[in-house]
Amino acid sequence: MPTSGPYGNLQSVIFGMSRLVLANHLAHIAVPAFQSASPPHFARPKVLSLGADVLPEYKLQPTRIHHCTIVHYSPFKAVWDWIILLLVIYTAIFTPYVAAFLLRESQDHTRRAHFSEPLEIIDLIVDIMFIVDIIINFRTTYVNDNDEVVSHPGKIAIHYFKGWFAIDMIAAVPFDLLLVNTNSDEANETTTLIGLLKTARLLRLVRVARKLDRYSEYGAAVLLLLMATFALIAHWLACIWYAIGSAELPHKEITWLHQLSRQLNAPYISTNGTIPTGGPSLKSRYVTSLYFTLSTITSIGFGNVSATTDSEKIFTIIMMILGSLMYASVFGNVSAIIQRLYSGTARYHTEMSRLREFIRFHQIPNPLRQRLEEYFQHAWSYTNGIDMNLVLKGFPDCLQADICLHLNRNLLNSCAAFAGSTPGCLRALSMRLKNLTYLINGKNRGLLRNTCLLHDPTNA
Repeated sequence: MPTSGPYGNLQSVIFGMSRLVLANHLAHIAVPAFQSASPPHFARPKVLSLGADVLPEYKLQPTRIHHCTIVHYSPFKAVWDWIILLLVIYTAIFTPYVAAFLLRESQDHTRRAHFSEPLEIIDLIVDIMFIVDIIINFRTTYVNDNDEVVSHPGKIAIHYFKGWFAIDMIAAVPFDLLLVNTNSDEANETTTLIGLLKTARLLRLVRVARKLDRYSEYGAAVLLLLMATFALIAHWLACIWYAIGSAELPHKEITWLHQLSRQLNAPYISTNGTIPTGGPSLKSRYVTSLYFTLSTITSIGFGNVSATTDSEKIFTIIMMILGSLMYASVFGNVSAIIQRLYSGTARYHTEMSRLREFIRFHQIPNPLRQRLEEYFQHAWSYTNGIDMNLVLKGFPDCLQADICLHLNRNLLNSCAAFAGSTPGCLRALSMRLKNLTYLINGKNRGLLRNTCLLHDPTNA
């Protein structure tokens, strides 16, 4: 143990140098496993994935997979997940619109050749991509309860059958093919059935919602997702609102569609009880439907579009109840997000108020007061008020050594005293280095500088 006295400093130096020599000697024997900050593995291209940001242990180890099996965190799977995400968003927008607006429009015209319209071709491509996604899921690895990557095809199939297979299969069925060779007498019933069955694709949104949950820590992303969800639900309600009006159009003359036709001077024409033709354009009907649903769920309701039949009034009541819940949920989260964004500024002003109260209480003179405030402001600009040492102590010793080695890499690489030292010795030294922050006096007073000092805990 170092002692105090006239030779205390010399003994401390000799003691510290002996510890360095001993650590360098033992590093060749006892610390070969810590020479690398990460286990050896082949480099993988980095692609923005829908999975977690933090790499678990199985991603850091070389994986033994079965032949023709896709690793669930591979770049190909990440790109494929983004493609399926875009297709699901397309499905969530266009499937209710086609089921409510376009399928009923097809009854007013002569039967055309199937898959002659661009939307029908796109729907066929989407169905094919969903079927391919099912095949890929049968060959994609997964992580079991023991955090082990499972690549056996039989186990993957059983896991997929117990999970999302039923939802994916329903969403991938091409229900449009059921319209082929349908008699004209059954067209109305078949169109309604197909419209309902096509909405089963929306079940894939459950999987998307679970994957997008990882962005909940980002305030701007949560705000964007909330507004997009609000607009998407308004779009769905607009499609249902139009479907109710169009279903009652042949039987009643007081629906909201009749009111819209009179306002736009575009009347419906009906002969012998058939489905009315003419009326407002498809664009006007959709815009009016979306306008009514948004004004209802936001509790505005100007009244220029209103419910007249019993079915429309019942649906409007349901929309108002649902809209009040959505309104409270969305804007409640918005206020929480805004408060989170300004939480750092609030903490800064709180700490600055404490510092000024400390200065006032102890009657610190003006030059010293200015130095305290400058140090506080510069330190806050670097760390945002976070105690970095406290954050570092929350990790295991092996991770602390890797982090300290990374933080002090410039000093250890540039200093000639550490040349030739083993990685194990450098790891041990980096754990003993202590960062000191100070202010430069003189002309550049107020600028922060960092330095490192070898800290001996036995001499503390």
